[in-house]
Amino acid sequence: MFTLEDVPQELRELLGKRISQLGLRIEGSRVERFVQQLHRELELKALRKFKPACYLTDEWGCPDGEPVIGVPFYLADPRLSQLEKLVNDLEGDRQVMMYMRHEAGHAINYAYRLHARPEWRKLFGPYHRAYREHYQPVPFSRKYVRHIEGWYAQKHPDEDFAETFAVWLTPRSNWRRSYRSWPAIRKLRYVERVARELRDRDPDVPNGTVDLSVDDMKLTVEQFYRRFSRQNGAAVDVSLDADLAGFFPSQGRRRKGVRPAADLLEEMRPLLTDKITYWTGVKRAVVRALVERMTRTCKDLHLVAETGREQHYAVELTAYGTTLAMTYLTRGKFFHG
Repeated sequence: MFTLEDVPQELRELLGKRISQLGLRIEGSRVERFVQQLHRELELKALRKFKPACYLTDEWGCPDGEPVIGVPFYLADPRLSQLEKLVNDLEGDRQVMMYMRHEAGHAINYAYRLHARPEWRKLFGPYHRAYREHYQPVPFSRKYVRHIEGWYAQKHPDEDFAETFAVWLTPRSNWRRSYRSWPAIRKLRYVERVARELRDRDPDVPNGTVDLSVDDMKLTVEQFYRRFSRQNGAAVDVSLDADLAGFFPSQGRRRKGVRPAADLLEEMRPLLTDKITYWTGVKRAVVRALVERMTRTCKDLHLVAETGREQHYAVELTAYGTTLAMTYLTRGKFFHG
């Protein structure tokens, strides 16, 4: 399991620096390419007057009601990206663009105040409904599109619209065919109609106000990641001893054909994290912390895995982790027992 103490020497000097002092900018960075691609995709959809501004901040998002897109600061520097990959699994190009399109959905909603329209409210629900971090999705409901991990469109009407817009915007998504028999097609057709209406219309809210810009981030890189780790590690407050001892035998006396279960979990961590995140929508950092807790438990209990049964373990651990994550998603805790 990777910790900040394991940071390679070539990256260690970053840890003591304040994020605000790193001189991070979108211009000239990897992020600029994604912003340009987003603007090209909007142009291809004839949304000529809508080019949302982007800024660097601590995580993906749009400030409530503000048509600006916040992009994680670590994407703007190769060394920070390398550190993020070690600590929390860096987003790939495809995933970055998925988030960009999703946040563009929020931004266009705010820029043109679409959420105030009666038809918008009829299709997506009340914009001012209380926003809950933990919600109870209906998996595989065809009333909602699927874009980013999990069942995120079901979280809130604003997220439903953002996800619908993102599917509509994605090049070659073939949404007419993919969703033709789904009730969600009505929402996609609504986005198509509204986009035609807005083609040459200036936004009602042309400029947005950022909340936390990279220049305001006074934490050091180390403080940022330690706080991040504490928050996500604290979420995984659950005992896994009994269950994992049921999956794996203990070391006991010397046995042939076995290896430390912790080593197997560490190898499987990227796969388990990917699959559990995708099927539940729980934040990747929390899922990673869960898998790391499994690994640590196996190590503390000296559990072993039988060689040749890797596929069996992968299926069992994915199902187990998904069950725990769905409980966390709907209740806010990894209830156990």
